[in-house]
Amino acid sequence: MSELLVIVFDTAEQALEARKSLKGLEHEGRVKLDDAAVVTRAQDGKISVKNELDSGTAMGALGGGMVGLLLASVFFPLAGIIIGAAAGGAIGHMLHKNVDQSFVKEVTQKIEPGKSALFLMINTGVGLVITAMEPYQGILLQTTLDTDDVNALKSALK
Repeated sequence: MSELLVIVFDTAEQALEARKSLKGLEHEGRVKLDDAAVVTRAQDGKISVKNELDSGTAMGALGGGMVGLLLASVFFPLAGIIIGAAAGGAIGHMLHKNVDQSFVKEVTQKIEPGKSALFLMINTGVGLVITAMEPYQGILLQTTLDTDDVNALKSALK
């Protein structure tokens, strides 16, 4: 089961740097994130979302396109690619475990103008994520972590 974290930072740069460090851990195979997004509320109230991990749909479409090309190359190559990509994208979208958008909207309303929130769905490596947050100062807004992990994360974010 994935664990949810929402951490608020004073700037978008801080949130993006924190996410970048976690992506590094994920590339090393030490952490598995199901989803990660940075939501920023500008001074004028405008919201922007940066989500680089939403790759399930894209990877499904790419794989589906390749399969469609192989299966239909003799009959209708272009149609095979299009149908395969559409089916693969739909499957990738269904399998992707992302942060519920209504929850994101609800939390976004709590973010003050000029601040950013890092949304994380952590599959494995919660302890490493907590440790990776030590260089960053933020406020834990929401989580599904147990009490010990919450205390450790709050301590790391100070």
